[in-house]
Amino acid sequence: MSRTVTLVLVDPAGELLGALPPFTVDSPWWQETAEVVAAAGADVTVLRLLHADRPAPPGGHVTYLAETRERPAGLTPLGADLVPHAQRAPWAEPGGPGATLAWAAGVLDRLGLPRVTASQQRTWNLSAIWRMDGPGGPVAWLKQVPGFFAHEPVVLGLVASVAPGLVPYVMASGASGRMLLAHVPGEDRYGAGADLCAAVSEAFHPVQAHFAGRLDELGGVPDKRLDVGRFVNVAAPYVGGIPGLAELIDGLPERLAAAAACGLPDTLLHGDLHPGNVRTSGGAGPVIVDWGDSAIGNPAFDLLRLAEGLESPEPLVTAWARRWREAVPGCDPERAVELLRPVAALQAAATYAGFLANIEQAEWPYHASDVPECLAAAASAARG
Repeated sequence: MSRTVTLVLVDPAGELLGALPPFTVDSPWWQETAEVVAAAGADVTVLRLLHADRPAPPGGHVTYLAETRERPAGLTPLGADLVPHAQRAPWAEPGGPGATLAWAAGVLDRLGLPRVTASQQRTWNLSAIWRMDGPGGPVAWLKQVPGFFAHEPVVLGLVASVAPGLVPYVMASGASGRMLLAHVPGEDRYGAGADLCAAVSEAFHPVQAHFAGRLDELGGVPDKRLDVGRFVNVAAPYVGGIPGLAELIDGLPERLAAAAACGLPDTLLHGDLHPGNVRTSGGAGPVIVDWGDSAIGNPAFDLLRLAEGLESPEPLVTAWARRWREAVPGCDPERAVELLRPVAALQAAATYAGFLANIEQAEWPYHASDVPECLAAAASAARG
């Protein structure tokens, strides 16, 4: 599957210039911009999604607003809504990426890393990411996140204080969600199997065990401890249309009380702990990235996310449960996992609903279908 792209261009001051002819890139994922900027035929920075010919990614014909200092020949007159929006990300406005790149260049210069080239990798409502390349290759990653992810660099520092090397090193963080992270060699491990998941679970456990007794150190980290009211509000518009959802919601108080009785302590969660958010290189241990979804909650949620897609998750669950029984004698981790399996999908639905409430409508297609899909998965998991 590929993606057809149209770029509507503005200059850094926001003057509308017109549109480049449509072109095709191999990557179907709308937020991925590296191929787009490489194929544009002009020096462009993608700002944001304008519209698409389908309700959700991947693929299709996608139109973006992009910024350029050039005025390429052959532009087609094509309009775009340039009215400011209160929930628009700062990197999605003309001049926004330039301000962020200038901040990063200043930091790198002070660190003795001048003459670094920025390559845009991603932009959407959850982040803007550039790879910062020096003469010998990548030296850092520039990332900017919205206010609801602003705790990410703080969390990276907290995790590093317990398990150095488990997370990228934060070179600097600044206003408007900006951060510079040291380059982590290797590759993202999408689709990796049980061995990597086991290594991630083992490496992360000391961090979660540490913060289980120190929640006061997690100031500023979103609190996602189990809240029936939050789940009821998210599910309410869909209860009549998803079989089994009403029964799951009605039984939540008893389910959550039973889960609490299992004795697993709340702690720091990664929030989206899957192999695609892990990098490895050679024989080095795993490095866990992308901590924007981190929160305070039950550690069973991270285990459930990590086990998704495994043909035989039982060894992973057994080893994870053994570590928690050693850390908290008398707890019942396996029962907590089974009780919280449908609740994990409810948590995901609540997370996506939170995204939708905090982004402009033009970017809703990235997440709109996720809420009902997660609610349907929750109801299915509850039915067994």
